[in-house]
Amino acid sequence: MPATAALLVLLLAVAAPLAGADDPYRYFTWTVTYGPISPLGTTQQGILINGQFPGPRIDCVTNDNLIVNVVNNLDEPFLLTWNGIKQRKNSWQDGVAGTNCPIPPSANYTYKFQAKDQIGTFTYFPSLALHRAAGGFGALNVYQRPAIPVPYPPPAGDFTLLVGDWYKAGYRQLRQSLDAGGALPPPDGLLINGVQSPPAFVGARGGTYLFRVSNVGLRASVNIRIQGHRLRLVEVEGTHPVQNVYDSLDVHAGQSLAFLVTLDQPPLDYAVVVSTRFAPANLTAVGTLHYAGATARAPGPLPAGPPGQYDWSVNQARSFRWNLTASAARPNPQGSFHYGAIPTSRTLVLASSSPALAGRRRCAVNGVSFVVPDTPLKLADNYNIANVIEWDSLPARPAGGAPPRAGTPVVRLNLHEFVEVVFQNTENELQSWHLDGYDFWVVGYGDGQWTEMQRQTYNLVDAQARHTVQVYPNGWSAILVSLDNQGMWNLRSAIWDRQYLGQQLYLRVWTPQQSFSNEYSIPTNAILCGRAAGLPH
Repeated sequence: MPATAALLVLLLAVAAPLAGADDPYRYFTWTVTYGPISPLGTTQQGILINGQFPGPRIDCVTNDNLIVNVVNNLDEPFLLTWNGIKQRKNSWQDGVAGTNCPIPPSANYTYKFQAKDQIGTFTYFPSLALHRAAGGFGALNVYQRPAIPVPYPPPAGDFTLLVGDWYKAGYRQLRQSLDAGGALPPPDGLLINGVQSPPAFVGARGGTYLFRVSNVGLRASVNIRIQGHRLRLVEVEGTHPVQNVYDSLDVHAGQSLAFLVTLDQPPLDYAVVVSTRFAPANLTAVGTLHYAGATARAPGPLPAGPPGQYDWSVNQARSFRWNLTASAARPNPQGSFHYGAIPTSRTLVLASSSPALAGRRRCAVNGVSFVVPDTPLKLADNYNIANVIEWDSLPARPAGGAPPRAGTPVVRLNLHEFVEVVFQNTENELQSWHLDGYDFWVVGYGDGQWTEMQRQTYNLVDAQARHTVQVYPNGWSAILVSLDNQGMWNLRSAIWDRQYLGQQLYLRVWTPQQSFSNEYSIPTNAILCGRAAGLPH
């Protein structure tokens, strides 16, 4: 039995007796250090967790409580964020600059959060100071409880692939370039699990295996394909899609998905190819799908990628559909929530841009470039600290003609609002947007400027739910989101240099009815900094 299949059996066996008991706890102690790594063949300084690059993989079960003690042995403040984990009622644990004070050097912080009502493929990574460019990222896989079926038979095993672009320059050098108003250079390579050629993914002929793929790179979109095999899509960022079959799949910055592959070919070694999309230079990383007992490689060249035009990618994105009859993480079908019949309470149209401020390139949303304050927004809100948050200062639509500026915008929204958000891209590069705390329905992709007339093209029946959506050049993407999770939530570019340069904001979802059923209190171990330093918990 492959190791991953054995792990899945063990996790389900452990979860079975706990199905009706208190949700179990899993404890981790992670020490963050610098260390030598050689992902592209030359030694460079990486960020390691417990000496590992990439960091340790977390395998857990729906509703498990995760207690992660992070010890920061770097010479800079550090935070981890948990990409795609919703942190129900608990934005205190989100691990971004707007919710958490950084962990100082030679100090620690213990995250305490729950994989509440989630199943699927997620990641974690450093959220500050471009640390992500040096590592510190890893996989977080949430398996289903035995009582909750997923819409496919148990796979013979599953494989986790962390893919993405990589730079030979260190994160400090890249950060210095951005701080000086420059742009990131083209990446130097692509990685699969921290190397260009990872250990083989081994399976038995006739078996069906689950491949979990997450794009943990800084900015490049990638395409994944497997020589001689087809990919049956079965998960998109914690939700179950209609199980269409593809020759290859695009995965944009910050996105995750999972597909099934049946080993139905002659027993040989087949190439697992990851390559960049829409980039001046075509970078490739190649792994191997090894049939047990195979002694030769499959003949022929590496499988070619899809056409380089955006139309192919747009059409694939539109083919992703929510599986209405599949179970969610709770015992009810995904389609029991009829999102298309709910009137929206407001519309936000958010346009990205790259203006110059004080002579240096920044990135902005509706003309406002986010600047991280010395006091996290969540703490400023909790303690009513004035002059930190710019409440509702972000225009709800692009402010034509208004000069760009720096700021700390927070949009106030009411708990249980149902909101339409349109991401407008007037630039010539693909964008990728992520919302912490939520999934949303991607109801439309289009060209040019979005107008209200475009609502007639929305998919209001089975749009794919996910937490990160791409926006194609000179186009728009529209989402609907049900604001059922109180807290302070980061809405940001998943293209990490753009996030670093200010393409982000925060949504404060709130109700005046204070209750633990809506939101947890500030943790007793919360680090207090800035103007909150010294205040009582």
